[in-house]
Amino acid sequence: MAHHKPEITDDLFVHEPLEEGKAEELAGTPSNFWVEAAKRLLKNKGAIMGLITIIIIAILALVGPLMNQYDYQDQDLIRSNLPPLVTGMEWMGFNGEDSHGTNVYAEREVTDAPAWFGTDEFGRDLWTRVWKGTQISLFIALTAAFLDLVIGVIYGGVSAFYGGRVDNVMQRIVEILVGIPNLILIILFILILDPGITSIILAMVITGWVNMSRIVRGQVLQLKGQEFVLASRALGASNKRLMWKHLIPNVMGPIIVTLMFTIPTAIFFEAFLSFIGLGLQPPLASLGTLIEDGYQEMRFFSYKLIFPAIIISAIMISFNVLGDGLRDALDPKMRK
Repeated sequence: MAHHKPEITDDLFVHEPLEEGKAEELAGTPSNFWVEAAKRLLKNKGAIMGLITIIIIAILALVGPLMNQYDYQDQDLIRSNLPPLVTGMEWMGFNGEDSHGTNVYAEREVTDAPAWFGTDEFGRDLWTRVWKGTQISLFIALTAAFLDLVIGVIYGGVSAFYGGRVDNVMQRIVEILVGIPNLILIILFILILDPGITSIILAMVITGWVNMSRIVRGQVLQLKGQEFVLASRALGASNKRLMWKHLIPNVMGPIIVTLMFTIPTAIFFEAFLSFIGLGLQPPLASLGTLIEDGYQEMRFFSYKLIFPAIIISAIMISFNVLGDGLRDALDPKMRK
Protein backbone atom coordinates (compact mmCIF):
# COMPACT_ATOMS: atom_id res chain seq x y z
CA MET A 1 0.00 0.00 0.00
CA ALA A 2 1.58 3.29 -1.11
CA HIS A 3 2.00 6.10 1.40
CA HIS A 4 1.05 9.54 0.12
CA LYS A 5 3.42 12.26 1.27
CA PRO A 6 1.38 15.19 2.64
CA GLU A 7 1.82 18.24 0.43
CA ILE A 8 3.46 21.09 2.27
CA THR A 9 1.75 24.39 1.52
CA ASP A 10 2.19 27.91 2.93
CA ASP A 11 -1.14 27.86 4.77
CA LEU A 12 0.17 25.13 7.10
CA PHE A 13 2.53 27.65 8.69
CA VAL A 14 1.19 30.22 11.12
CA HIS A 15 3.24 33.08 12.59
CA GLU A 16 3.78 32.77 16.33
CA PRO A 17 2.23 35.89 17.89
CA LEU A 18 5.06 38.09 19.25
CA GLU A 19 4.94 39.54 22.71
CA GLU A 20 4.42 43.28 22.72
CA GLY A 21 7.66 45.25 22.53
CA LYS A 22 9.64 42.25 21.19
CA ALA A 23 9.17 43.35 17.56
CA GLU A 24 10.86 46.70 18.23
CA GLU A 25 13.63 44.94 20.12
CA LEU A 26 14.34 42.63 17.18
CA ALA A 27 14.02 45.40 14.59
CA GLY A 28 16.65 47.54 16.34
CA THR A 29 20.12 47.57 14.82
CA PRO A 30 22.48 45.04 16.41
CA SER A 31 24.75 46.89 18.81
CA ASN A 32 28.46 47.03 18.08
CA PHE A 33 30.92 46.38 20.95
CA TRP A 34 33.03 49.47 20.10
CA VAL A 35 29.97 51.74 19.80
CA GLU A 36 28.76 50.58 23.23
CA ALA A 37 32.24 51.06 24.71
CA ALA A 38 32.39 54.61 23.27
CA LYS A 39 28.98 55.40 24.82
CA ARG A 40 30.13 54.11 28.20
CA LEU A 41 33.34 56.14 27.95
CA LEU A 42 31.41 59.33 27.09
CA LYS A 43 29.38 58.92 30.30
CA ASN A 44 32.61 58.91 32.35
CA LYS A 45 33.24 62.62 33.05
CA GLY A 46 36.70 62.05 34.55
CA ALA A 47 37.96 60.11 31.51
CA ILE A 48 36.60 62.76 29.11
CA MET A 49 38.28 65.54 31.14
CA GLY A 50 41.52 63.54 30.97
CA LEU A 51 41.18 63.15 27.20
CA ILE A 52 40.47 66.90 26.71
CA THR A 53 43.49 67.81 28.90
CA ILE A 54 45.77 65.48 26.85
CA ILE A 55 44.51 67.01 23.56
CA ILE A 56 45.03 70.60 24.83
CA ILE A 57 48.56 69.81 26.07
CA ALA A 58 49.42 68.02 22.79
CA ILE A 59 48.22 71.03 20.73
CA LEU A 60 50.19 73.47 22.93
CA ALA A 61 53.27 71.24 22.64
CA LEU A 62 53.09 71.62 18.85
CA VAL A 63 51.95 75.27 18.63
CA GLY A 64 53.44 76.73 21.86
CA PRO A 65 57.07 77.08 20.65
CA LEU A 66 55.84 79.07 17.60
CA MET A 67 53.80 81.57 19.65
CA ASN A 68 56.68 83.97 20.32
CA GLN A 69 59.87 84.96 18.52
CA TYR A 70 62.27 83.02 20.76
CA ASP A 71 63.77 79.65 19.92
CA TYR A 72 64.18 77.08 22.73
CA GLN A 73 67.99 77.40 22.53
CA ASP A 74 68.35 81.19 22.01
CA GLN A 75 70.54 82.68 24.77
CA ASP A 76 70.45 86.33 25.83
CA LEU A 77 72.19 87.15 29.12
CA ILE A 78 70.42 90.53 29.43
CA ARG A 79 67.19 88.52 29.76
CA SER A 80 68.58 85.96 32.26
CA ASN A 81 66.33 84.92 35.19
CA LEU A 82 63.40 87.16 34.20
CA PRO A 83 60.24 86.41 36.24
CA PRO A 84 56.99 85.54 34.38
CA LEU A 85 55.15 88.53 32.90
CA VAL A 86 51.80 88.34 31.07
CA THR A 87 50.01 91.59 30.21
CA GLY A 88 46.54 91.58 31.80
CA MET A 89 47.38 88.73 34.20
CA GLU A 90 49.49 90.69 36.68
CA TRP A 91 46.90 89.94 39.43
CA MET A 92 47.78 86.23 39.14
CA GLY A 93 51.44 86.89 39.91
CA PHE A 94 52.58 87.18 36.27
CA ASN A 95 53.77 90.72 36.99
CA GLY A 96 57.51 90.56 36.22
CA GLU A 97 58.47 91.14 39.87
CA ASP A 98 61.07 89.10 41.74
CA SER A 99 60.73 87.80 45.32
CA HIS A 100 61.68 91.27 46.67
CA GLY A 101 58.88 92.98 44.73
CA THR A 102 61.29 94.65 42.26
CA ASN A 103 60.11 94.91 38.64
CA VAL A 104 63.06 93.24 36.91
CA TYR A 105 61.96 94.33 33.41
CA ALA A 106 61.92 98.03 34.36
CA GLU A 107 65.18 97.70 36.31
CA ARG A 108 67.07 96.16 33.35
CA GLU A 109 65.18 98.22 30.76
CA VAL A 110 64.03 95.08 28.91
CA THR A 111 61.57 96.37 26.32
CA ASP A 112 61.22 93.40 23.94
CA ALA A 113 58.50 90.70 24.26
CA PRO A 114 57.83 89.67 27.89
CA ALA A 115 58.68 86.11 28.99
CA TRP A 116 55.31 84.49 29.82
CA PHE A 117 56.87 81.69 31.89
CA GLY A 118 60.05 83.65 32.75
CA THR A 119 63.58 82.82 31.53
CA ASP A 120 66.41 80.62 32.81
CA GLU A 121 69.93 81.61 33.87
CA PHE A 122 71.05 81.79 30.20
CA GLY A 123 68.13 84.01 29.22
CA ARG A 124 66.39 81.21 27.30
CA ASP A 125 62.61 81.67 27.12
CA LEU A 126 60.88 79.13 29.39
CA TRP A 127 57.52 79.24 27.59
CA THR A 128 59.23 77.94 24.43
CA ARG A 129 61.43 75.51 26.36
CA VAL A 130 58.54 74.05 28.41
CA TRP A 131 56.42 73.32 25.30
CA LYS A 132 59.42 72.08 23.33
CA GLY A 133 60.23 69.83 26.32
CA THR A 134 56.63 68.57 26.44
CA GLN A 135 56.85 67.82 22.71
CA ILE A 136 60.05 65.79 23.16
CA SER A 137 58.76 63.99 26.29
CA LEU A 138 55.51 63.03 24.52
CA PHE A 139 57.42 61.91 21.41
CA ILE A 140 59.75 59.67 23.47
CA ALA A 141 56.82 58.22 25.47
CA LEU A 142 54.56 57.60 22.46
CA THR A 143 57.35 56.02 20.39
CA ALA A 144 58.43 53.77 23.27
CA ALA A 145 54.78 52.81 23.96
CA PHE A 146 54.16 52.07 20.25
CA LEU A 147 57.25 49.81 20.04
CA ASP A 148 56.18 48.08 23.30
CA LEU A 149 52.76 47.53 21.72
CA VAL A 150 54.10 46.03 18.46
CA ILE A 151 56.74 43.78 20.06
CA GLY A 152 54.51 42.77 23.00
CA VAL A 153 51.45 41.87 20.87
CA ILE A 154 53.48 39.83 18.34
CA TYR A 155 55.60 38.07 21.00
CA GLY A 156 52.73 37.32 23.40
CA GLY A 157 50.38 36.30 20.58
CA VAL A 158 52.85 33.90 18.93
CA SER A 159 53.86 32.42 22.31
CA ALA A 160 50.25 31.63 23.30
CA PHE A 161 49.05 30.61 19.84
CA TYR A 162 51.68 27.95 19.14
CA GLY A 163 51.99 26.86 22.80
CA GLY A 164 54.00 23.78 23.78
CA ARG A 165 57.76 23.99 23.33
CA VAL A 166 57.61 27.37 21.51
CA ASP A 167 55.71 28.92 24.45
CA ASN A 168 58.10 27.29 26.92
CA VAL A 169 61.24 28.72 25.29
CA MET A 170 59.69 32.19 24.76
CA GLN A 171 58.50 32.42 28.38
CA ARG A 172 61.96 31.47 29.72
CA ILE A 173 63.41 34.42 27.72
CA VAL A 174 60.78 36.72 29.30
CA GLU A 175 61.65 35.45 32.79
CA ILE A 176 65.35 36.18 32.20
CA LEU A 177 64.50 39.75 31.10
CA VAL A 178 62.23 40.28 34.11
CA GLY A 179 64.96 38.98 36.43
CA ILE A 180 67.45 41.67 35.34
CA PRO A 181 66.89 44.97 37.22
CA ASN A 182 65.35 47.34 34.71
CA LEU A 183 67.24 50.46 35.82
CA ILE A 184 70.69 48.81 35.63
CA LEU A 185 69.95 47.59 32.10
CA ILE A 186 68.78 51.04 30.98
CA ILE A 187 71.73 52.86 32.57
CA LEU A 188 74.20 50.45 30.89
CA PHE A 189 72.42 50.91 27.57
CA ILE A 190 72.52 54.72 27.77
CA LEU A 191 76.20 54.71 28.82
CA ILE A 192 77.08 52.57 25.77
CA LEU A 193 75.01 54.62 23.28
CA ASP A 194 75.49 58.14 24.78
CA PRO A 195 72.42 59.94 26.16
CA GLY A 196 69.96 61.08 23.52
CA ILE A 197 66.41 60.59 22.26
CA THR A 198 67.20 57.32 20.39
CA SER A 199 69.14 55.72 23.24
CA ILE A 200 66.39 56.60 25.79
CA ILE A 201 63.68 55.07 23.53
CA LEU A 202 65.72 51.90 22.90
CA ALA A 203 66.60 51.58 26.59
CA MET A 204 62.90 51.79 27.54
CA VAL A 205 61.88 49.25 24.90
CA ILE A 206 64.46 46.60 25.96
CA THR A 207 62.21 45.39 28.79
CA GLY A 208 59.14 47.62 28.35
CA TRP A 209 57.27 45.19 26.05
CA VAL A 210 57.31 42.32 28.60
CA ASN A 211 54.15 43.46 30.42
CA MET A 212 52.21 43.84 27.15
CA SER A 213 53.34 40.39 25.93
CA ARG A 214 52.19 38.74 29.17
CA ILE A 215 48.74 40.35 28.99
CA VAL A 216 48.30 39.36 25.32
CA ARG A 217 49.52 35.81 26.02
CA GLY A 218 47.06 35.36 28.91
CA GLN A 219 44.13 36.62 26.83
CA VAL A 220 45.00 34.52 23.73
CA LEU A 221 45.42 31.37 25.87
CA GLN A 222 41.93 32.04 27.25
CA LEU A 223 40.36 32.55 23.78
CA LYS A 224 42.28 29.85 21.91
CA GLY A 225 40.05 26.96 23.02
CA GLN A 226 36.74 28.76 22.46
CA GLU A 227 34.16 27.51 19.92
CA PHE A 228 34.49 30.37 17.41
CA VAL A 229 38.23 29.66 17.03
CA LEU A 230 37.65 25.89 16.68
CA ALA A 231 34.88 26.59 14.12
CA SER A 232 37.19 28.84 12.07
CA ARG A 233 39.92 26.21 12.20
CA ALA A 234 37.43 23.52 11.08
CA LEU A 235 36.43 25.75 8.14
CA GLY A 236 40.07 25.83 7.07
CA ALA A 237 41.21 29.26 8.35
CA SER A 238 44.99 29.66 8.25
CA ASN A 239 46.99 30.35 11.43
CA LYS A 240 47.63 33.92 10.24
CA ARG A 241 43.89 34.53 9.70
CA LEU A 242 42.99 32.99 13.08
CA MET A 243 45.55 35.19 14.80
CA TRP A 244 44.83 38.57 13.16
CA LYS A 245 41.10 38.25 12.33
CA HIS A 246 39.80 36.35 15.37
CA LEU A 247 42.16 36.40 18.35
CA ILE A 248 43.91 39.82 18.34
CA PRO A 249 40.67 41.86 17.68
CA ASN A 250 39.15 40.14 20.75
CA VAL A 251 42.15 41.20 22.87
CA MET A 252 42.02 44.87 21.74
CA GLY A 253 40.34 46.06 24.99
CA PRO A 254 43.15 44.96 27.37
CA ILE A 255 45.77 46.05 24.78
CA ILE A 256 44.38 49.64 24.61
CA VAL A 257 44.10 49.89 28.41
CA THR A 258 47.69 48.62 28.89
CA LEU A 259 48.91 51.11 26.26
CA MET A 260 47.21 53.99 28.09
CA PHE A 261 49.04 53.09 31.32
CA THR A 262 52.36 52.56 29.46
CA ILE A 263 52.51 56.16 28.17
CA PRO A 264 52.59 57.98 31.57
CA THR A 265 55.06 55.38 32.89
CA ALA A 266 57.36 56.14 29.93
CA ILE A 267 57.01 59.93 30.48
CA PHE A 268 57.87 59.51 34.16
CA PHE A 269 60.82 57.25 33.36
CA GLU A 270 62.23 59.71 30.82
CA ALA A 271 61.86 62.52 33.40
CA PHE A 272 63.58 60.36 36.02
CA LEU A 273 66.53 59.60 33.68
CA SER A 274 66.86 63.31 32.83
CA PHE A 275 66.66 64.19 36.52
CA ILE A 276 69.62 61.91 37.40
CA GLY A 277 71.59 63.31 34.45
CA LEU A 278 71.25 60.36 32.05
CA GLY A 279 68.59 61.95 29.87
CA LEU A 280 68.85 64.53 27.12
CA GLN A 281 71.87 66.81 27.01
CA PRO A 282 71.56 70.65 26.87
CA PRO A 283 70.43 72.70 25.01
CA LEU A 284 67.75 70.07 24.23
CA ALA A 285 64.90 70.22 26.74
CA SER A 286 62.47 67.64 28.06
CA LEU A 287 60.14 67.95 31.06
CA GLY A 288 62.69 65.95 33.09
CA THR A 289 65.64 68.24 32.28
CA LEU A 290 63.51 71.35 32.99
CA ILE A 291 62.41 69.98 36.38
CA GLU A 292 66.03 69.13 37.18
CA ASP A 293 67.14 72.70 36.29
CA GLY A 294 64.26 74.20 38.29
CA TYR A 295 64.91 71.97 41.30
CA GLN A 296 68.46 73.35 41.63
CA GLU A 297 67.22 76.95 41.80
CA MET A 298 63.89 76.29 43.51
CA ARG A 299 64.54 78.63 46.48
CA PHE A 300 65.13 81.76 44.39
CA PHE A 301 63.31 81.10 41.09
CA SER A 302 60.45 78.76 41.95
CA TYR A 303 58.68 79.42 38.61
CA LYS A 304 61.40 77.36 36.83
CA LEU A 305 60.15 74.26 38.65
CA ILE A 306 56.43 75.06 38.93
CA PHE A 307 55.50 75.18 35.20
CA PRO A 308 57.14 71.91 34.00
CA ALA A 309 55.97 70.17 37.22
CA ILE A 310 52.32 71.24 36.62
CA ILE A 311 52.44 69.99 33.00
CA ILE A 312 54.04 66.61 33.77
CA SER A 313 51.53 66.10 36.61
CA ALA A 314 48.59 67.02 34.34
CA ILE A 315 49.79 64.61 31.63
CA MET A 316 50.30 61.70 34.03
CA ILE A 317 47.00 62.20 35.90
CA SER A 318 45.07 62.60 32.61
CA PHE A 319 46.50 59.41 31.06
CA ASN A 320 45.85 57.43 34.25
CA VAL A 321 42.24 58.68 34.54
CA LEU A 322 41.64 58.02 30.81
CA GLY A 323 43.18 54.53 31.13
CA ASP A 324 40.88 53.85 34.07
CA GLY A 325 37.85 55.04 32.09
CA LEU A 326 38.83 52.91 29.09
CA ARG A 327 39.23 49.86 31.33
CA ASP A 328 35.64 50.31 32.57
CA ALA A 329 34.28 51.07 29.08
CA LEU A 330 35.95 48.09 27.37
CA ASP A 331 35.14 45.57 30.11
CA PRO A 332 32.18 43.44 28.88
CA LYS A 333 31.27 42.72 32.54
CA MET A 334 30.45 46.44 32.98
CA ARG A 335 27.56 46.22 30.46
CA LYS A 336 24.27 47.08 32.09
